[in-house]
Amino acid sequence: MDFEEFLKYTPKILNVELPATNAHVKMVPPNRADLLRNTDFTKITPKKAAVMMLFYPKNYQTHLALILRTSYNGVHSSQIAFPGGKVELEDFDLKQTALRETHEEIGIHPNSINVIRAFTEVYIPPSNFMVYPFLGVSQDDLEFVLQPDEVAGMVEFPLVDFMDDSIVKSTSIKTSYADTMEVPGFQVNEHFIWGATAMMLSELKETLKLVL
Repeated sequence: MDFEEFLKYTPKILNVELPATNAHVKMVPPNRADLLRNTDFTKITPKKAAVMMLFYPKNYQTHLALILRTSYNGVHSSQIAFPGGKVELEDFDLKQTALRETHEEIGIHPNSINVIRAFTEVYIPPSNFMVYPFLGVSQDDLEFVLQPDEVAGMVEFPLVDFMDDSIVKSTSIKTSYADTMEVPGFQVNEHFIWGATAMMLSELKETLKLVL
């Protein structure tokens, strides 16, 4: 979609009732659904993180910024994700966390991002994080500067491809908390996006369907 056309629709997103768990459940891996059902949030205190779902123009077309995380000894090693990270003491709210982490990880200054609204949080059982996504839009031609310790590369995802339902797939993978199992997700070129990021993408997609 042409970026200038996309901008005309962004104010409508503020007034949409978010699909929340109705969208998330489409991308919940089977074992994670059991973990979530059995989690008593009155007895645990999840760590908090925030991420930025950032739209921007590339060759006049609307794109969504995703990152490829570096390989490391952790549950989110080498996964496709949104830029973002955990809350730090200097952050005065979750939106600032998302903006700060986006700046640190991919070099986009907070002044270049118009944060439209918060989306529904997603709990990640293996790492005990509650992740708060924010939708942001930059009207600038972006030049990404990657933090090499955390980001191995960018996945620039055209909106027209994102809205194509044929990218919704399922595949067998081995997770950090179960043997090989079939999980739903989004096939983006050679990358398969699943788990928490797929849940957030699902809510974002269902929301955009209401306004575009």
